[in-house]
Amino acid sequence: MKLYDYILSPSCYKVRLMAALTGVKLDLRPVDFHPGAEHRGPELLALNPAGSIPILEDGDLILTESSAILVYLAAKAAPEWLGSGKAEEAARVQQWLSFSGRLTASLGGARLHEMLLRPGDIGALQAQGIATLRELEAGLVEQGLRGMRFLASDRPTIADISCFPYVALAPDGGVTLDAYPAIRLWSRALRALDRFIEMPGIHRLHELKPEPQIEPGERVRWLDIF
Repeated sequence: MKLYDYILSPSCYKVRLMAALTGVKLDLRPVDFHPGAEHRGPELLALNPAGSIPILEDGDLILTESSAILVYLAAKAAPEWLGSGKAEEAARVQQWLSFSGRLTASLGGARLHEMLLRPGDIGALQAQGIATLRELEAGLVEQGLRGMRFLASDRPTIADISCFPYVALAPDGGVTLDAYPAIRLWSRALRALDRFIEMPGIHRLHELKPEPQIEPGERVRWLDIF
């Protein structure tokens, strides 16, 4: 499989991370996203008329949406990352995959504005990003009350991988994660996974404080965890 990749792109990182976690080997083809805008050049527009990356090629198959690529990698190499298949869990996975698009538009838009000076209303983007983080925090607290540390299940799924990068990089867009203890706990759980890989701005778990242990069904006061 060939991945048209930009090292600083959270959407490309989702694919690299999913491949690493599932043991899929990728042939990385670097794209000069900035300042070269190669993704809008004729070669890549022929593959993806939307002019975006990542792009995954696997034989005759071309996929251009990160969520679809995550589904494909999991289905081919590690179906457990799709969830259990039960109706409620499958719906949660799909809901969070859709939600990740709002993270990209808000937190991702703020990051592009701050790092690459892309045009945009930074105040509005940050406000939208904060609103999405509050929704994510509430969802994770609800899962915590069920004894689950991840978005759709008691184990990580593609829903977590889809949402994680833009959340972890929110400070690049001027949005702090200090007010979201459940998000920080979730982030630590993901970064502690075997075969987790880094990208600039997202590092492996390094805190000295051990991760809190939560018994199934235990009611947790999240502010007591940190």
